[in-house]
Amino acid sequence: MSESFEMIAKTFQGLEEVLAEELTALGANDVAIGRRMVSFSGNKEMLYKANFCLRTAIRILKPIKSFTAKNADEVYEQVKGFPWKDILDENKTFAVDAVVFSDEFRHSKFVSYKVKDAIVDYFRDLNGKRPSVRINKPDVLINIHIAQSHCTLSLDSSGESLHRRGYRQEAVEAPLNEVLAAGMVLMSGWKGECDLIDPMCGSGTIPIEAALIARNIAPGVFRKEFAFEKWVDFDQDLFDSIYNDDSQEREFNHKIYGYDNNPNAHDIAIHNVKAAGVSKDVVLKLQPFQQFEQPKEKSLIIMNPPYGERISTKDLLGLYQMIGERLKHAFCDNDAWILSYREECFDQIGLKPSRKVPLFNGALECEFRKYQIFGGKYKEFKKESNEKQGSHTFRRNKER
Repeated sequence: MSESFEMIAKTFQGLEEVLAEELTALGANDVAIGRRMVSFSGNKEMLYKANFCLRTAIRILKPIKSFTAKNADEVYEQVKGFPWKDILDENKTFAVDAVVFSDEFRHSKFVSYKVKDAIVDYFRDLNGKRPSVRINKPDVLINIHIAQSHCTLSLDSSGESLHRRGYRQEAVEAPLNEVLAAGMVLMSGWKGECDLIDPMCGSGTIPIEAALIARNIAPGVFRKEFAFEKWVDFDQDLFDSIYNDDSQEREFNHKIYGYDNNPNAHDIAIHNVKAAGVSKDVVLKLQPFQQFEQPKEKSLIIMNPPYGERISTKDLLGLYQMIGERLKHAFCDNDAWILSYREECFDQIGLKPSRKVPLFNGALECEFRKYQIFGGKYKEFKKESNEKQGSHTFRRNKER
């Protein structure tokens, strides 16, 4: 059994708990939630699995050194003192990515240059030769994170962000990030037990991520490469066994419906669904939400309507009014989850949410709201549920 070490999974703000649940289910140890990240521990197999299986992680970092530094010279000395020959040699390329939250270190690029200089000088002193810096697809990607004076050096095991699954052929304007889409589906609690509908599906991201969740297909199966494949200790047999293991995949006996009123988006969604290999699970239709009718079977809606920020919509408030009207009249006795940005948009829906979850879509601080749509009046539903609750309480009291 290989040794256990600490790792950090980066994510979007608001998805930390979902990611922690994913890591726990994967068998990770010491799972702890931070801001936009979840730390955990495991061995090399866990590192590979985290990259390959996690739906809500953006990247997986492996910390290799922590230290405190008050200025750039101290960062240089600490980085130069690390035994880089165990990770790099003069024939490999590397790049440095810096994330800085500090009064002393204002510019992340300056920090990157200092770290790069320290690594190059380490090898020059060692054997007179130096590895090359390569920004695009380097052999080793190094991350430095500085919070005030606390510095953490890590190896980036993912390379390209994990949201880049590899199935997206084309995209509409302002497409929904794959990690966010998967997080929304997981947050709703849906695992494939009923039909799922995205009535404004754009390029098909929510339907595709939902189909992968329903069948429990690992999102990493579409990726061409991960950064850890270029590491000196890469275990090809171990990674092949993870890649080829489909024992966790399951049957899905319902359908996922994706509608959009934009012919271009509809065509793009068709290409993306085919590329993801989920055509038999996802039904796409060119249809405006105004024409939406009550589904025959129990269903769940998850949608990401335009906000008017990145996409201009002529009558944004009218659009949300129409969404509320359709839900009330054509989605009775079902639940709907809606991601949006503006309070005035939510107000136009005219329904009371049962849950509100803060969620970032890029730089926009959005909310993901759950609506339970009842056939009768909300007051009647509450009265009925309270009566049921009351009768249970009465029974429990009598039993005592």
